[in-house]
Amino acid sequence: MINNSPTNSITLIQPDDFHLHVREGDALKSVVPDTARQFARAIIMPNLADPITTVEQAQNYREEILASVTDIDEDSKNGTDFEPLMTLYLTDKTTAETIVAAKASGIIHALKLYPAGATTNSDKGVTNLENIYPALEAMQETGIPLLVHGEVTDPEIDIFDRERVFIETILEPLIKRFPTLKVVLEHITTSDAVEFVTNAPDTIAATITAHHLLMNRNTIFAGGIRPHHYCLPILKRETHRQALVKAATSGNPKFFLGTDSAPHTQGAKESACGCAGMYTAYHAMELYAEAFDNADALDKLEGFSSIFGAKFYGLPQNTNSITLNRESWQVPANLPLGKEQIIPLRAGEQCHWTLVSND
Repeated sequence: MINNSPTNSITLIQPDDFHLHVREGDALKSVVPDTARQFARAIIMPNLADPITTVEQAQNYREEILASVTDIDEDSKNGTDFEPLMTLYLTDKTTAETIVAAKASGIIHALKLYPAGATTNSDKGVTNLENIYPALEAMQETGIPLLVHGEVTDPEIDIFDRERVFIETILEPLIKRFPTLKVVLEHITTSDAVEFVTNAPDTIAATITAHHLLMNRNTIFAGGIRPHHYCLPILKRETHRQALVKAATSGNPKFFLGTDSAPHTQGAKESACGCAGMYTAYHAMELYAEAFDNADALDKLEGFSSIFGAKFYGLPQNTNSITLNRESWQVPANLPLGKEQIIPLRAGEQCHWTLVSND
């Protein structure tokens, strides 16, 4: 339960991030502490350059992530209890046997569907859903959720319509064929997605990012092209942003937190063909607090960030808490990313809430 003063401080059950990219190697060591400082658990995306497609790969990746949090803060131990929740990357060759092994492992919490070519490191994704019907049947039977990057990749479809078309042509037929399959439509960006999830069975849920709650597509072009505001799915019209805010602050348990924080080097973003993704892990809860505060809905933040996602995934509620105060501070101009640097969202600008404790 929220324990807060009316306007200036909120204490929440420690939240979870149900959509996170942490990359690998030195980059991973740089970014995981930002998440572990705020979140108790995170669903880890499997779209590495060599995708995580087997239980063994997921086990090794999990160990790499855990090793990166052991030295976060030797005095306070903040973040050292962080738990990565692993996922596997679906390919045309994923078998039902792989799903059974994933369930038995105890560490695999979902499988991720990337339509081939939809986003970063998705080229090895699924080219035709019929290729994975046996795997989806096994997921339905075992109760492992399907996580969906909900965009079609047909170049003839306008980039701003790709989520809506995906829902109409792929997702709706899919859930009719597999009616008890648990599905999370990730990082939703449109009123179409909000309406679909709201009216769908309770087996269907959605994550919402802080940047899609706070920004519309105009921000991509504010003062010129802003490469650090480019993500996939791309930011949409203001009417869609408002629909997302309404869904996130509604108290509907089908909608919960997933940052989709996606680290790329400054050079990879500021290039002739810049990468898609925003880095928000550094100040994720501060950004969400601002979005909910703007909507006069701080009382709804705890359910969205700390309760609904855990319940959907069948996880126990966290026992620790975090406290945020209404206090402005300047986001660093850059942060280390291995031997290079990353530009966080709002670099050099103000954030209006601050995380003050993690108990």
